[in-house]
Amino acid sequence: MLKELGIETGVSGAFDGTWLKTTGEVLDSTSPINLEKIGSINTATDTDYEKVITASVETFKRWRTVPAPKRGEIVRQMGEAMRHKKKELGALITWEMGKISAEGEGEVQEAIDIADFAVGLSRQLYGLTMHSERPGHRMYEQWHPLGPVGVISAFNFPMAVWAWNSMLGAVCGDTIIWKPSEQVPFSAIAINSVCSKVAADHGFPGLFTLLIDKSGEHGKKLATDSRVPLVSATGSCRMGRSVAEVVAKRFGRAILELGGNNAVVVLNDADLNLVVPSILFGAVGTAGQRCTTVRRILVEPKIKDELIKKLINGYSQVKIGDPRQKGILMGPLINNTAIELYKDTIAKVKSLGGKILCGGNLKKDMPSPLFVEPTIVEVDKNCPLLKEEVFAPIVYVVTVTGGIDEALEVHNDVPQGLSSAIFTKDLQKAEQFLSAAGSDCGIANVNIGTSGAEIGGAFGGEKETGGGRESGSDSWRQYMRRQTCTINYSNDVPLAQGISFLL
Repeated sequence: MLKELGIETGVSGAFDGTWLKTTGEVLDSTSPINLEKIGSINTATDTDYEKVITASVETFKRWRTVPAPKRGEIVRQMGEAMRHKKKELGALITWEMGKISAEGEGEVQEAIDIADFAVGLSRQLYGLTMHSERPGHRMYEQWHPLGPVGVISAFNFPMAVWAWNSMLGAVCGDTIIWKPSEQVPFSAIAINSVCSKVAADHGFPGLFTLLIDKSGEHGKKLATDSRVPLVSATGSCRMGRSVAEVVAKRFGRAILELGGNNAVVVLNDADLNLVVPSILFGAVGTAGQRCTTVRRILVEPKIKDELIKKLINGYSQVKIGDPRQKGILMGPLINNTAIELYKDTIAKVKSLGGKILCGGNLKKDMPSPLFVEPTIVEVDKNCPLLKEEVFAPIVYVVTVTGGIDEALEVHNDVPQGLSSAIFTKDLQKAEQFLSAAGSDCGIANVNIGTSGAEIGGAFGGEKETGGGRESGSDSWRQYMRRQTCTINYSNDVPLAQGISFLL
């Protein structure tokens, strides 16, 4: 598979327009499916870091002068290149990360979609024209490229998150420096190679650069580096807090996409034919390793028993195994750390009086020890575990007796604020959920689940989720700098606010 993508094992972990001959630690990539070794790379050193940053800075000086529609045409060709390799790229995601084949290819499609979005955007980087209070003057604003953008991404979406930043950043005139997760280095190398070849064909081999390490030190360097005006970081709240503090200290910008602790509110009038499949995909998809995974179900008493019965029945039909095989709906967790977190959480649930409704065990007779049972747990609304995000297929059921008001109170009483959903046929209650006094999340849905956001809308959340926005809508503005311009075409120099300053 690597050869089909033009990748040789033993490759470098640093790219500055060419693959550098790195001498850093050896990083082995192992598939969570069967612990099979995918390949090894030499990670980037401090010297490699400087070469990569320099290449990105120098490329930016040329790339920013290319007209935005011309940049869009190059990105269009990148989208076509990804289309041509969609199957191979998706298969690599599945092999290295462990999500099922449909989700692997779906992630590549998301990267293609954001490229298409960016192409149209390249002709729509609009500024405003304002009326000046001074006669003979014209005011307007325009947007300029910002500079090299640092991207720090997590393991669970090893290509799509980079594409969100890279396709938008590229049409905005920026260059991209990527520090991917050490769990999925070959996925990063593959997508970077496909798109960088297009860039190189147009004379910009350093448009997308890459730094792979084992310790996260290069991510820390990007946060402190004043040559990188924007750092987009996806990961844990702990990591994001560190990045935010360091970047703010040097007056840089940060886009933070951090933890999610997403809830689905199910009211008595909900259509369970919509609720059950939405929760199943949202809670079980990617083995619960999405930031938009359903973590909490807040349900009214009248409908609770029927919902739980249907969910348990649905969970019993989820086929677990090698995600490359047809019909499998859930693959493994990413590593042993994730397994230990799963086990620890189940133990805490039991110690706090929670009830395991289904699952709760490691899955035996699998190709690796990284498979678990998707789990439904019933807890009280005051259970402290409800405030924690656990990256595993564990969902909590909570009964709310006070209608939508209590549901919203419980819903919002967590530190995170990414995605949310309500299932109801009551228009007033749906609108209440979407109102300023409703869900406090960056994403709020009615009669659809918390996962599967489309690229046309801005993606991100509030509170400890970080406040960043990526992908669609006007997220592009974060990758550019705004400039307000005033032109005096008169023969006088009048001052604003009617001030007179005569010599």
